[in-house]
Order: sequence, then C-alpha cells, then structure tokens
Amino acid sequence: MEEINRRSALTIGLATAAATPLFALATPAGAAEIVPTYGPNDGKELAPGVRIVEVGTWDSDMTGVKSILVLDVVFQPGAADKESVMDNDMVCFITAGEFTIKKTNPDKKFNVKKGEYYTCGKGKTDQATNISKEVGIHRISVLIPA
Repeated sequence: MEEINRRSALTIGLATAAATPLFALATPAGAAEIVPTYGPNDGKELAPGVRIVEVGTWDSDMTGVKSILVLDVVFQPGAADKESVMDNDMVCFITAGEFTIKKTNPDKKFNVKKGEYYTCGKGKTDQATNISKEVGIHRISVLIPA
C-alpha cells in the first residue's frame, strides 16, 4: 500500500470538499458551540459573581506577538467586573450571555452578545456587565508581546 504523504492528503481533502453539496455548508461558522461548563469555585474570583479561568497558552506566529494566553471570564447574571486598565491588547469572544461594555479613553458604551467579538486595547480602560439572565462567558485571547 502506498504511503499517504501531506500533499496527497491535501489533494484528497480538496477533491472531497469540491464534491460536497453546498447545502451541507449552510450552517454558519458562528453556530459552532464552545460553551464550557464551570463550577462555582473554578478559577479565581475577580469580583462578586465574576471568576477567571485560565484555558491555556499557545505560541504565536504573528509579528510582535510571542504567545496567546486564553482566559474565560465567567459572569453570573447581573454581575460586573471592576473597571480596569488593560495590560495587553486582547480579542474577546462572547461564548454565552449578553454584556454591556463600558470603555473610557475615549468614552463609549455598547452591547455584545453570544457569538460576537470585541477588542480591548493596551492602556485602555474597560468594564463589563452581564445583562442576560444566564451565566455569561468572555473567552479572552490576550496577545503577549514578543
């Protein structure tokens, strides 16, 4: 039997993808569920009803970014974190709930809900409040500079 190498595996994968009917791809990418379940004592408490859980750290191939630290911040319904200055640039993804985000410098306030992203800039001040009736989770990717 001939050994399959990376190139032939890629060719087989492309041929399979080309043969896949379009209706099989009708589910939007955002529909994938990534909602971890945390207990009341998982992670470390940041504020009443707000806990932070370290998911892991991965190396980065991005210019100027050494690694990416992934954290889940778990908010009970109605809970808010403390206003704080960001130590690094971050990309935040809401895996559950709906939040009001308050930023300063410049001042702005907006809502984000499950399946949406927003960013936090190094040196900027942010604060989040879970405005949903369910446990809310921010999946935060912290960009660690090289």
